[in-house]
Amino acid sequence: MALHKDDPTSLGGYRIVDRLGAGGMGVVYRAVSGSGRELAVKVVHAQYAEDAVFRARFRQEIEAVRKVSGAFTAPVVDADPEAARPWMATQYVPAPSLAARIRDEGPLRRTELRRLALGLVEALREIHRAGVVHRDLKPGNVLMAEDGPRVIDFGISRATENQTLTETGHMIGTPPFMSPEQLADARTVGPPSDVFSLGALLTFAATGRGPFDAHSPYLTAYRVMNEQPDLTRLPAPLRTVVAHCLAKPPEERPEPDALLEQFAAALPEPHPDDGATMTLRLPAPTPAPALEAPVAPVASVAPAGRTSRPRTTPVVVGLLCVLVVALTAYLVNGPLKGGGATKTGVSGSGESRWGTLPEGWKPWRATVYDSAATGVVRAPDEADSASQGGSPSCALSDGALYCGGPATLPTRVDARTGKTLWRADSVPPGVPAERYGSLVVAARDSMVLVEQVVSNAAGNDQTTSLVGLATDSGRPRWTRTLDMAGGASFDPTLIGDLLLLPAGGARVSAHSPIDGTERWTAALPADHDCNLHDVEGRPYAACFDRDVDGGDGSRLVVVAVDPTDGSTRTVTSVPFDGVYLGTADGQLVFAGFHERERSYKEQAFTQLVLIDPVTGSRRTAQLEGEPRGEPALAHGVLCFASTSGRVTAMSPETGERLWRTATTVDQPDRPVVDGRGETVYTASASGRVAALDIGDGTLLWESFPRAERVGDGNGYSGNDSANIYFDQGALVVSTPDGTLFSLDPANPRRGASE
Repeated sequence: MALHKDDPTSLGGYRIVDRLGAGGMGVVYRAVSGSGRELAVKVVHAQYAEDAVFRARFRQEIEAVRKVSGAFTAPVVDADPEAARPWMATQYVPAPSLAARIRDEGPLRRTELRRLALGLVEALREIHRAGVVHRDLKPGNVLMAEDGPRVIDFGISRATENQTLTETGHMIGTPPFMSPEQLADARTVGPPSDVFSLGALLTFAATGRGPFDAHSPYLTAYRVMNEQPDLTRLPAPLRTVVAHCLAKPPEERPEPDALLEQFAAALPEPHPDDGATMTLRLPAPTPAPALEAPVAPVASVAPAGRTSRPRTTPVVVGLLCVLVVALTAYLVNGPLKGGGATKTGVSGSGESRWGTLPEGWKPWRATVYDSAATGVVRAPDEADSASQGGSPSCALSDGALYCGGPATLPTRVDARTGKTLWRADSVPPGVPAERYGSLVVAARDSMVLVEQVVSNAAGNDQTTSLVGLATDSGRPRWTRTLDMAGGASFDPTLIGDLLLLPAGGARVSAHSPIDGTERWTAALPADHDCNLHDVEGRPYAACFDRDVDGGDGSRLVVVAVDPTDGSTRTVTSVPFDGVYLGTADGQLVFAGFHERERSYKEQAFTQLVLIDPVTGSRRTAQLEGEPRGEPALAHGVLCFASTSGRVTAMSPETGERLWRTATTVDQPDRPVVDGRGETVYTASASGRVAALDIGDGTLLWESFPRAERVGDGNGYSGNDSANIYFDQGALVVSTPDGTLFSLDPANPRRGASE
């Protein structure tokens, strides 16, 4: 829609481009940020800005959308509820509403209806888990995005624990999709009200008519309160499920978890040969704003260790995919329908891309707080653990996931089933949960190595130790108190058959991981922050002097450590500030930045420094576009995951961009690459996982979130992330709230309701 002459040209630093729509309460504009990101900016009409109740309701909408964390909504990017005309900027979703889709094309066909039903049930489950009731779920508030529905407009929603702002005598909602209790007293509605609205909405989506339609809203409201719904046009299996959703008593309506199974059974996936009318859809690599689309890869650049191949234009890729799509149920049903994509985007047996699932594996979901079979059966109070902040730290080895964390005892979880096998009793008696924490360093053979911190009662001192636990029982086998005096700054590290520990000052000591016996001690550069890295089985220290000659510069010193006796050799010393990423073509790769920003996840990286570990020779390469986010280097490709969910791949040899793809994974963790070197994964704190092709950045799929909760109202810190582990062909994920789950990357929807 064209802008009106009185419309603003900018708002909150965002350039207004055009109108997306207008209603009785305000106007929604399409805007562009300084970086080119497209946003939808909702601005309240001036007359309502003076209404204290309406302004409070607008604040409530902002809080509600933020609570849901963008899992099935357009996430909040910025807002100012205190402005003269309050406004809120959200991610722009270039998709029509369900109302517009049905108006223009008629009722949904079976495949589309299944996608909508399952997507909305997942959306409601996550909305309700966040403690929010939407209260206005209707076709106009559902966007038909390529990767699944988005629920928008939380203007009359409320947090379940708070009093509603609805005033007596005011009808808030849309009668054809309101529940009986909402019509009777909107201040008392809970999650079952949204389930009722879902039943009415799906009836409309399948037939073009609501179950209580009448000539006036008053008669419609009367029918909602007193009459049975008209479901005669629905097929019998679907009619039964929808009827349960539309039960008058709220307690008789099913929970979202049960609805997932019921709708999946009532709307089975059609077979390509069953004669049903279907709509073929290519997986959308950019469900987010159009300007976030993958850029064309650089044709002349081949990542180290990979063969250069011609880059196909988007039009040709689309035509090729269309030829293949008709043969695959995966692409018929969309990227979340249980299929997996191979290197070329074709569903297959899983061997070509995803690997083989471990024997005895099944999809599961658990938490680090579940009761254990042996050891300390009951975990310390989950609330105590959550109050300490920070994500679980885990290591996966031989089909077992070992986890620790703030106020969390070390725990072993069966990676094939999710069962907690043991919880270690490894802290001194009488130490309360809030005074200890554990960090899993590594697990190998018969030992799991855990760093353990115990604070004193006053909270002004702490003791740090390294404990070796037996993997079969969790019983402590040996303990060493770490000497943290003199500013020792590196973490305990396992490299080859050496456990490297801080030994006071600028020293490192090497120990046996089996019994903890000391083998040697070595000196590292004094007055430097050092980290130890595994370079082909040999320890290298990357040490930074961050106050060079009293200035603001930084100098990197790389030291090689002989694993046999601890003798050291300085490889190079160079003015530089950045992070070590790994090796590429035998070179040590560091990514540098101008200056450190407030959040590591928002850091803009400017250049690469490649150092020969033998000769110390080095060269630099500028990083095209100064990518932001968590960096990772694997299989000759350097990937960055920004806080917006955009994943960028760069060449570690030249610094040139290979591809860039937008995902809906908000605040993602550092990308990881599978053992085959074909797929890049990243995950959000909510447990949403995205899979991308490492060669061209194609978005293969995104899973639904699986975390119980996201944040504590203040969000997570930069260290609070989801982490991904590989158990042969299965993915295992931990989230900051302590949720653990495993999924089949060839079928990411499998087990989503468990």
